[in-house]
Amino acid sequence: MATGTLPFVILRYRVPLTLFLLIYIDLFHCLQFIVPFKAPSDCGVEEFFDISSLSCVRCGPNQRRSTTGQSCICKTGYKALTTDKASITCQQCPTDKPAVTNDGFGCIRCPASLNDEGKCRCPTGSVLVERDVNGNLLDEATCETCTGNGPAFSVPNSSGDRCERCQASFINTSCVCNPPNVLAGGLCFAPGSLPTNVNPSVNFAQLKFSVQSAWFVKNLYSSSAACLVFSNLTACQALGNMCVMNMHSFSSVSTDACGLFNTIFRSRAALSSTQDISYWRVNLPWLYYGDEPGLASRVLQTDPVPIGFSFRGKNKNTDIKLIAAVYNARGEFLRWENIGGDNLQLCPETTTKQAAAFSFGTAYQESCDLSVLELVQTYPEPLFYDVFMDLGGGENRKLLPLPTLVYNQQYSGRFINQESMKNWYLSRRMFLVDTLSGREKSVNSQPKVIRVATSIKIRFQLVPRTLEGQVYPPLMTVTYRDVLITDINTQTVSTTFSVEYEMDQNEARMKTDTALGVMGGVAVLYSLLKTVSWKRRIASPLIDVETMLKFLLFYAGDLANVFFAVTVGTGLYWLIFYKAQQFVSVLLPLPDQEEQFVTYIGCAFALKAVQFLHKLFLQLSVDVFFIDWERPRSKASRTVQATGEKRDSSPVSIWRTYFVANEWNEIQSIRKISPTFQIMAVLFFLEVLGFSNLALRDPWPTLQRSPQAYTPSYSLTLRYGLSATLWLCIGLLQVIFFTVFHEHFVEDKIRQFVDLCSISNISVLLLSHRCFGYYIHGRSVHGHADTNMEEMNNNLKRESESLCSQRGLLPNTETQTFQVSITNRLRVQYDRIREPISRRNRPSRLMDASSANPLDQSIRAYHTMNHFLGSIIDHAQPDMDYIVKDKLMFERVIGMEFLEPSDKSIFYNDEAHSFSDVLFYGNEATLLMFDTLFFCVVDLGSQSFILAAVLTYIQQTIFRMIRIALGRKNLVNKTMVDERFLI
Repeated sequence: MATGTLPFVILRYRVPLTLFLLIYIDLFHCLQFIVPFKAPSDCGVEEFFDISSLSCVRCGPNQRRSTTGQSCICKTGYKALTTDKASITCQQCPTDKPAVTNDGFGCIRCPASLNDEGKCRCPTGSVLVERDVNGNLLDEATCETCTGNGPAFSVPNSSGDRCERCQASFINTSCVCNPPNVLAGGLCFAPGSLPTNVNPSVNFAQLKFSVQSAWFVKNLYSSSAACLVFSNLTACQALGNMCVMNMHSFSSVSTDACGLFNTIFRSRAALSSTQDISYWRVNLPWLYYGDEPGLASRVLQTDPVPIGFSFRGKNKNTDIKLIAAVYNARGEFLRWENIGGDNLQLCPETTTKQAAAFSFGTAYQESCDLSVLELVQTYPEPLFYDVFMDLGGGENRKLLPLPTLVYNQQYSGRFINQESMKNWYLSRRMFLVDTLSGREKSVNSQPKVIRVATSIKIRFQLVPRTLEGQVYPPLMTVTYRDVLITDINTQTVSTTFSVEYEMDQNEARMKTDTALGVMGGVAVLYSLLKTVSWKRRIASPLIDVETMLKFLLFYAGDLANVFFAVTVGTGLYWLIFYKAQQFVSVLLPLPDQEEQFVTYIGCAFALKAVQFLHKLFLQLSVDVFFIDWERPRSKASRTVQATGEKRDSSPVSIWRTYFVANEWNEIQSIRKISPTFQIMAVLFFLEVLGFSNLALRDPWPTLQRSPQAYTPSYSLTLRYGLSATLWLCIGLLQVIFFTVFHEHFVEDKIRQFVDLCSISNISVLLLSHRCFGYYIHGRSVHGHADTNMEEMNNNLKRESESLCSQRGLLPNTETQTFQVSITNRLRVQYDRIREPISRRNRPSRLMDASSANPLDQSIRAYHTMNHFLGSIIDHAQPDMDYIVKDKLMFERVIGMEFLEPSDKSIFYNDEAHSFSDVLFYGNEATLLMFDTLFFCVVDLGSQSFILAAVLTYIQQTIFRMIRIALGRKNLVNKTMVDERFLI
């Protein structure tokens, strides 16, 4: 029974239960709440904007919206009843008391008429009285007249509910400013105190128009008159502020803000000065330094600041302490304010980064784009700053005024502060944002134009030859921009705040130029010496165009070395002395002062590129010939027995020549460093270990920087000095490791090639010039190299046990490499024999069709050349003989031979294997400097070490491929080795 009931119950309530679950699940997932958008302007006349529900709510009976739109007030003729509820209740006033009291909670009869709000109105000069002295509401209000004559001298206050003593300027006979007196700004001035036709316009020179400023219309005359007549301190400050808003500019119109200020300034000449400063007249703000020619240089470069800066040690002092007196537009003094946060920096940044601007030696610059709408909302009125440098002193604290250079200041239509320093007109007071002077209709209307300090730069100049970190008074340069309001919601304006440090670079520049001049002169002499040596080596006594071109090519390389040495030395000097100094004695060149230095770097790179390409061309045109000393060997050949035995000679194998040529082809592009390791090591030091931070424009030699700390810009001088020095150091360490360790204990490809020539019984003649080159003596001491493995091993064993003669060209010597200076006769014969080979390489259209097979001619020429050069080495040509001698030390140093080979060629012993000069291997210095300059030039242009490394690797790869490809082609053309065997 029970078991049968359960399905029935479930079936009965299945539908309601399912519906409940669906609703519950839907509510569980519906977590997105949507409310309608309402603004106060969307509410009707009888509605107010409820700030709690963010919606429009209807007012109660007999109520209307208040002026703020966020509450309800009673309609005209209705009083509010006191209630403890959130809303008010309004009740209509009776007909015998139709007016509502000023507080809105009572009804009263009026002595006169009612105003538009249904309240009592009194005539001018009277105050409305609605309650007795005990606060009880009167049945009828009264209008009490204020006594304007003495001794009361009273007038209604601004609220019109009480009498108060009138302003002092009115107190003469009454509180009424009767003609011919002038009423302005709530003050009464005697006639003739100041011309009344003042010019309230503000000149926006960048936009080429002026604005009749509502603020100036309201306050210019009253402020200037109150300052002149009554010496009102606040009025004088307000007048000065209006002059500052007009860019401190003087014009032919003497009734504008600055003209009026200057008039009052001159009128105070007989009075004492403030703080014993002649430019700071009594009761007036200090706006100008004076207009004497050359005054700016005397102020900025005569007397140093009486404190010194030090980067480290117990007397460390890097804090720049600035303080400002802050005034509002009405001339009221607000406060003393320490400069160091966002008071002079418009860009929003962290406090830590903004504080870095006032750490001495740190080149600071922060830029951003600001919304014009936010500027108008944030700065409804400008604040004015008189900036001082805090010199300390404890109880006798002293301040140093900071001269200000307003870049937009005009003097009789000239932008004098954009000219040379002798015409500068220094000033004092500045502001950040002015949204007040550009308002035309009223001071509460939207401005037509705003003025923004788009660039504020504080510059410190080091005293020359100081050892105590002394600087001249810092200069603050302010550049303003006039922004015409067109679309306030989308307009932006860029602004920059920077602090920079400079020193007189004339002495350093003079030393650099002197070094360049002296070393450049030495380079000229050295290039002339190279040219003379080249003329000797090509056996040409004539001075022709080719000679001049050769001199220029040599000079390009030597002058590149001069520029490179001077620039690297200069960069390293600044890196060491700036980062390691204790008391400040040197400061980095400014970016515009580095232009000449960067030009020198560009010259070094361009000239070094010319030298590199010149050497590359010479290497790709070297004459090469492999002299095969192998002679045919007889062999036994079995023939028919009837004919007996017959001996014939086997041909000499060409494989040894191919093998030596292949090895020569491989060593053409080897270097004393690993370019890949070089690039990776430089990047590791710069980017991973943080050495790049040493090139930042601050005095701290720290490798790691906090992400929250301010990171200054890079100094091009330090960046070049750091990267060039690092590249050279790593390169030199590689060269030392390669020559000291790798070549002695691992592999020496140059000596291995010489050994290979000896084992292969092949000598190599290299002619880098017409009559000069190198000779590798590879003649085997065993007579033959075409042999089997057993005989080869026996030969090597005999050689190792000194059971045979030595490998040298001369008997009982080991010298196998020589520099050769050949006679002109030998070179002519060499060219004559080689002519068929040269003809083979010419275009087919230039060849004589009737001539023999070019290949056969080339083969005959090859054998002829091989026999000819072999006979020369064996002294078989008396008219083309040679002698062997050592080169003088001085000859080795200057790279020139004193003896000319007129009758006999000269073989100079060369244990240094200088034949590598026709390879990359022997030109590592040029390659290393070229890579260094290429890396640095790319980095200076892109400010990216990674990009510079990538492009340097690509450049190295490209030139290596060019050297291999064209070097192989030259080898094929000069030696008749088939290119297919050069793998």
